[in-house]
Amino acid sequence: MNHALNYEIRFQSLFEAGRALTFPCDAKGRVQMDDLSEAARNNYLYARAVIGREYAAPAVLELQCEPN
Repeated sequence: MNHALNYEIRFQSLFEAGRALTFPCDAKGRVQMDDLSEAARNNYLYARAVIGREYAAPAVLELQCEPN
């Protein structure tokens, strides 16, 4: 079965289990900020700014999606 591969970068909260911010990215964790909404872009920049204080270092996750 042929699945399209996608990736997301995940910033896990250091204080609230299950709370995280995720954003689409490439395999190396690069986010196309121009493709994000203004709110998502602000959240992404915030998460990056508070790594180690509110969010853990990000992890790049490979997602498999069924083709449409």
